[in-house]
Amino acid sequence: MTALKIPQTDPRANYMAHAAGIEAAISEVLRRGRYILGQEVSAFEREFSAWLGAAGAIGAGNGTDALQLALRACGIGPGDTVVTVSHTAVATVAAIELAGAEPLLVDIDPVSFTMDPACLDAALRSHRNRRLRAVIPVHLYGHPADMPAIMEIARRDRLRVIEDCAQSHGAAIGGRKTGCWGDMAAFSFYPTKNLGALGDGGALVTSDQELAARARSLREYGWRERYVSESAGMNTRLDELQAAVLRVKLRHLDAENAARRRIAQAYDSLLGGSSLGLPGTRAGCLHGRHQYVVRAPDRDGLRSYLQTQGIGTLVHYPVPVHQQPAYRGRIAVSGTLIETERAAREVLSLPLYPELTPGEVETVARAILHATAGGCV
Repeated sequence: MTALKIPQTDPRANYMAHAAGIEAAISEVLRRGRYILGQEVSAFEREFSAWLGAAGAIGAGNGTDALQLALRACGIGPGDTVVTVSHTAVATVAAIELAGAEPLLVDIDPVSFTMDPACLDAALRSHRNRRLRAVIPVHLYGHPADMPAIMEIARRDRLRVIEDCAQSHGAAIGGRKTGCWGDMAAFSFYPTKNLGALGDGGALVTSDQELAARARSLREYGWRERYVSESAGMNTRLDELQAAVLRVKLRHLDAENAARRRIAQAYDSLLGGSSLGLPGTRAGCLHGRHQYVVRAPDRDGLRSYLQTQGIGTLVHYPVPVHQQPAYRGRIAVSGTLIETERAAREVLSLPLYPELTPGEVETVARAILHATAGGCV
């Protein structure tokens, strides 16, 4: 086979698709000369919350800050425990600790790779000695967590629910988008996300006006009146340039998500007869298709072979948070996290971005079929 260059993701292509609109928007910001919390941020907050179907959005410097800001707006801090998963970007757990709280990690559902509600329920029942305050379900790879079940369990125990939507722009359950289920939700606009900026950016979303007011104050030093801090806040502001870029790209997000889903369907069809475990979707869910993640018994061998063919892949995520050097032995875990550890050994993210052509998808699939059927791995 002739080696090609097919990256796992390509934010450059996404930029080039909208270059004219982005450059015009940036030029307008430069013309005005206001770069922090101006009309572009306000407009993006309105447009993004309207697209989601939420009451309001608050821009932040990045997705991690948005999670921390949501926790602090909910009054969660030192002495409190927040339940989340270990199979996630470490940012989820880092945000909990940045807010001063303690994480408690539970296992995942093996089909969706998201929080298993039964494991959440067991953790809440077996850790009543802790000051349990909140749950952070992660909509990993674009698949929604089981929010109806999670909300029922959390409400029973009077816990706040903060959705980690860093990878789920446009995902939904029964027509209701992720970000509109919990008390608050945090989004990342890192360049490789479905909705990506040209640098870091984030936002939190809520339909609770009191929480929104707290978050707006906390994101800028606890100000309500300029230079007067009513609370000990932080500095995490989405800047005007990134907001202008995001406004342009938001207009194309539905079409690009549809393209991602078509690519995923093509992979499903082409790889249906392979030995790989293909990603499933729970009934009633609309997958955001941030990643197309397969399970491979010899994951590392397959990845190495694809690299020789010029096909880029990534592993999201190779080491669960509870096994990473910074957290191992000091972070609380509920249960054995068997499914989390199995996923870390098997998952592989194939190339997936809106500009990926049908021919490139077929090339990736042919290489995988050759490798798995021909004994290359």
